[in-house]
Amino acid sequence: MTEPDDALSLEMVAAALRADSADATIYARVLTNSLSEALPPGYVTVERERSMSDRMKGRPGEISKIVVRLGDQLMTLAVRGGQPTAEICREVRGVVLSRQTVPIHEWASALASALVDHAEGNAAAAAALRRLVLGS
Repeated sequence: MTEPDDALSLEMVAAALRADSADATIYARVLTNSLSEALPPGYVTVERERSMSDRMKGRPGEISKIVVRLGDQLMTLAVRGGQPTAEICREVRGVVLSRQTVPIHEWASALASALVDHAEGNAAAAAALRRLVLGS
């Protein structure tokens, strides 16, 4: 991400992450699709709640939680009853050392910053961010 033409600013990434954040359920769905497609396997975990109707009709269910893992930082977004709960956590060897609940706009900015920082030392993450921001 050191080439000027390919450089992604923190503002561009944050704007891509904040798009359509007014409705928590839609935001979780869009964010899940964007991040899951853009980032390498293992970076994004999605938990879903399936009703009996979902199970009978073979539907995946509603997204209940998204976890983005970047090094020792976990960025979680849970949606319960249409209400989002965003957390920024520090984890070392499977143990959560700190957990901070933040507003969704602050969470999106922190996620954008973490993604940009991570991409600076990781070519796959840099390419993923380009796909996320540019939609290609």
